[in-house]
Amino acid sequence: MQYVYRFGGGVSDGGAGDRNLLGGKGANLAEMASIGLPVPPGFTISTEMCTRYYEDGSAFPESLKAEVAAGIAHIEGITDKVFGDAANPLLVSVRSGARASMPGMMDTVLNLGLNDQTVEGLAEGSGDARFAWDSYRRFIQMYSDVVLELDHGAFEEALEIAKEDHGYSLDTELSADDLKALVTTYKGLVEQQWGKPFPQDVHEQLWGAVGAVFGSWQSERAKVYRRLNDIPADWGTAVNVQAMVFGNMGDTSATGVAFTRDPSKGDRAYYGEFLINAQGEDVVAGIRTPQYLTKAAREEAGAKAASMEEAMPDVYGQLAKVFDLLETHYRDMQDIEFTVQEGKLWMLQTRSGKRTAKAALKIAVDMANEGLIDQKEAILRVDPLALDQLLHPTLDPDAPRDVIAKGLPASPGAASGIVVFDAETAEQRAERGDSVILVRVETSPEDIHGMHAARGILTARGGMTSHAAVVARGMGRPCVSGAGTLAIEGKAKRMRVAGREFKEGDVITIDGSTGEVMAGEVATVQPELAGDFGTLMEWADAGRRLKVRANAETPLDCKTARDFGAEGVGLCRTEHMFFEAGRITAVRQMILAEKEAGRRAALDKLLPEQRADFAAIFEIMAGLPVTIRLLDPPLHEFLPHEETEFAEVAQASGISVEALKQRASELHEFNPMLGHRGCRLGVTYPEIYEMQARAIFEAAVEVAEKTGEAPIPEVMIPLVATARELELMKAVVDAAANAVFEEKGRALDYLVGTMIELPRAALKAGDIAEVGEFFSFGTNDLTQTTLGVSRDDAARFLGVYVEKGIYAKDPFVSLDTDGVGELIEIAAERGRKTRPGIKLGICGEHGGDPASIAFCEQTGLDYVSASPYRVPIARLAAAQAALRATK
Repeated sequence: MQYVYRFGGGVSDGGAGDRNLLGGKGANLAEMASIGLPVPPGFTISTEMCTRYYEDGSAFPESLKAEVAAGIAHIEGITDKVFGDAANPLLVSVRSGARASMPGMMDTVLNLGLNDQTVEGLAEGSGDARFAWDSYRRFIQMYSDVVLELDHGAFEEALEIAKEDHGYSLDTELSADDLKALVTTYKGLVEQQWGKPFPQDVHEQLWGAVGAVFGSWQSERAKVYRRLNDIPADWGTAVNVQAMVFGNMGDTSATGVAFTRDPSKGDRAYYGEFLINAQGEDVVAGIRTPQYLTKAAREEAGAKAASMEEAMPDVYGQLAKVFDLLETHYRDMQDIEFTVQEGKLWMLQTRSGKRTAKAALKIAVDMANEGLIDQKEAILRVDPLALDQLLHPTLDPDAPRDVIAKGLPASPGAASGIVVFDAETAEQRAERGDSVILVRVETSPEDIHGMHAARGILTARGGMTSHAAVVARGMGRPCVSGAGTLAIEGKAKRMRVAGREFKEGDVITIDGSTGEVMAGEVATVQPELAGDFGTLMEWADAGRRLKVRANAETPLDCKTARDFGAEGVGLCRTEHMFFEAGRITAVRQMILAEKEAGRRAALDKLLPEQRADFAAIFEIMAGLPVTIRLLDPPLHEFLPHEETEFAEVAQASGISVEALKQRASELHEFNPMLGHRGCRLGVTYPEIYEMQARAIFEAAVEVAEKTGEAPIPEVMIPLVATARELELMKAVVDAAANAVFEEKGRALDYLVGTMIELPRAALKAGDIAEVGEFFSFGTNDLTQTTLGVSRDDAARFLGVYVEKGIYAKDPFVSLDTDGVGELIEIAAERGRKTRPGIKLGICGEHGGDPASIAFCEQTGLDYVSASPYRVPIARLAAAQAALRATK
């Protein structure tokens, strides 16, 4: 098997299409060489070698040594230099290059090939002893850090001491003799820390560096980056060995990093930095303050140091031509690394540049308008999840921050407000006009009103899929969960962290995009959704098949969703309405009633409230379908838990505290997720569903008469496992509909269906479709019941499961297509066989996940439903899924 691929000097063993084999950097180096750009010659050791390296216990096969020797000979033949030769030494760089860009995550070694003999040859050949010894000290420092894994700080300290001893402030002030002395100091540090002299054999140096770069693929920072960016661990990295070119050979030499467009704003303007008489790490490591690339950028920043356009006009002109050539060739904004050696430009790297969501939108739309790409390609260029940056307030990047803790970035956006420790206070303070941050050890469904009232939510426990995280994302509230360093004392209304105490009323800021918690108020910047955003979404809507609905149950959420382009409501959770302060008493009276008459009396109080809720939603969603899920959670969730609450509820209900506690005890369930909930409530207490159905149809008729546009109610029966359950509940809904239509003298179209959230329901979908007119897959619970995993408890171990490859991703974030997905496919197939044309959708959290949406497109579902702030993400992801399916 071939593992080494050459480039440069008229040779290109690979090209841009070989990214998987050569990594992004290696493929692009070969491609740039093939189109005639000035690329220092070199070779790439493939990603396949990386995989074998780990399989063989971090060892290299004998065959690779011959291939590498041939690669070195290729570089020697082009440069007319010899690796390890004392008089005319060839120096090389050794860099990583995975198929997905991982900037700064893996290791690099520069100036490899220097030793006590070749440094003299470099000095003689270049005529610049200072440059030679500067390169040697850099090499020892970098090799000791990356390959030998010695204390990097000791070398930095030695460099600072050398400058202080001579009264210098800059590295460039050190003379050749100063640097020679520093090399001696560095070699002493190596022998002291490593126990052996610094390696003088250049081949030993090379294999040490190659092994270190492969080894860095499994470094902690690389693992974290891969996990955050969904990069598979089995991809591996390539290693690029390339002839060195030097930006530190005096004032006619330089190094820099540049983008062909502004990566922050997306403007069509060259953007970058460079340094004269420096090597690449000086720019990226911030060792020296870099200079601007263009005169316009320098003037805008008010900087005094000359730009490259002014200091090196000829080279800048060459670079500008290369920028235009690369952008036209790759048809995308490029991130470029370059070096200028004694007035000659060399290209070291090009790749598609990282960019903000705002820049991604502008670049995609502009390039389509310029004819560089078409509209379909523009749609595919923008990461749907990146739109989160645009849909929520963000912290002002220039504002100071006093970070006191860090948790998980559970729901994007940022908010400042006063600390409160319970839902009731959150609601009360919000009604008075205060901005509130609800701080809890963990949240529960009964906190819903306080969560809705709060500007942001902070919890000490819970993961990315905890109750707080899921509900916050649905509401568009920023949330930081799992901030374990917080000591929250709810009753005392205070929290302690980092030796500081915060009481109710103190101001904090949370950043749900980073997980940071800050003391005091930090200014925020509001999102802008016009212009390029609107243009791209218009193109996306024209290209997608899947409809996109919203999970919403308040007028504000419904309006937000419709403004974001939702085509209806896919899940209205009626239990959230029951928790509101003005209704919870009637709900509790209904639960506490021992006979049907008592329950109906309490439900009569709730009927007008529910009718008003549905009327508001129908009016906002006029002409669009609205799927309303009848009561789902177990009844005990509506009862009090704290001693003080028991007394208040008992007094309001006219019963004793003891009787109330007895009823709560009777309703207690050991596993409520699998207990007396969903349609089981409707089967045992049909009057609950009857009241809700009547409220739905009365509201629908009212809105139809008021607006002249009939709503399209879809009544969803939750947690059905058998066709008989759905049959009984459909009869209740149909009876209520017929009664209302007869009373009002007007009939409306409606559907009755179910939420498929149990494996048995998926398997028996053919029978259930005899009764149900639509299926909505509740993938949150379907994932729980299929995997046997509690979503709220899974944060304790799911991270380890993903890390060990048991699950590719958190199955509550991205659908488990092999297991849960197969059940959805079975249910869809069997449902359609019984009822051709049955409407099929998905309403779990996965409805806003691009990978899960691609599965829905592949399975042929009719719609996905996502939280309001995820509607644009779902629209773009659905368009991309349709385009990729067509391709």
